[in-house]
Amino acid sequence: MKCPYCASVDSKVLDKRETGEEDITRRRRECLACTKRFTTYERVELIDLFVVKKDGRREQFDRNKLVNGLMKACEKRPVSKEQVEEVVDEIESKIKTLSSTEVQSSIIGELVMKYLRKLDKVAYIRFASVYRDFADVEDFKKELEKIMKK
Repeated sequence: MKCPYCASVDSKVLDKRETGEEDITRRRRECLACTKRFTTYERVELIDLFVVKKDGRREQFDRNKLVNGLMKACEKRPVSKEQVEEVVDEIESKIKTLSSTEVQSSIIGELVMKYLRKLDKVAYIRFASVYRDFADVEDFKKELEKIMKK
């Protein structure tokens, strides 16, 4: 494991914990070169999961891409990185339970919207405006009205 501060490959594990999910191990490490501490997460990869895009292209599922998209939607909102990670864990868990090794990007998008609606309404609207590709203010207004009703 490379140190994120000095790129040294020598580190020692100070603490190891299993998280709430059985397949994730959290390790607190200390770099032997610069003595800074950092955390790593170890996940079991069981299957190769592919995302089928709207245009038919297939690409390997990238957890980081999902995290980055959620972080962008939650920018300057009272949503922590841990909350985003929990949402991504939930989404990833749901799509891995599907019977296929391919998942439509629309399924992932709808799951993101479902969790964002519960987490933060503003982040939800931000994501929806990009995901649903609002054509004009009227589309935006309709989505806001749906939220207001619930």
